[in-house]
Amino acid sequence: QVQLVESGGGLVQAGGSLRLSCAASGRTSSLYDMGWFRQAPGKERDFVAAIRRSDSSTRYADSVKGRFTVSRDNAKNTMYLEMNNLKSEDTAVYYCAAGLVGYSDSPGSYDYWGQGTQVTVSS
Repeated sequence: QVQLVESGGGLVQAGGSLRLSCAASGRTSSLYDMGWFRQAPGKERDFVAAIRRSDSSTRYADSVKGRFTVSRDNAKNTMYLEMNNLKSEDTAVYYCAAGLVGYSDSPGSYDYWGQGTQVTVSS
């Protein structure tokens, strides 16, 4: 079992920045690929970014490329999402996820999910 806890969400003005963290616990948590997804009210859960365990390769949704950066600290079992130049359309609940064969933009590729953290961007 892997437990994931997100933190760092909040209210920020458009153009501002936030840094989300996802702390993973569990005996094998360092073995998982990890990702960030987000879900706005009334919408599906969308892929944001992913990072591969083996070589820390990253991939991003087109909507966040150049603004968001995903990283991980395997020693701390923590993944981060640095979000810059935030826009109102970034408002959503952000979820972190872990999967043995993750590194995917599909939610179905992930085995474990956090409870989510709210990000609200005011225009």
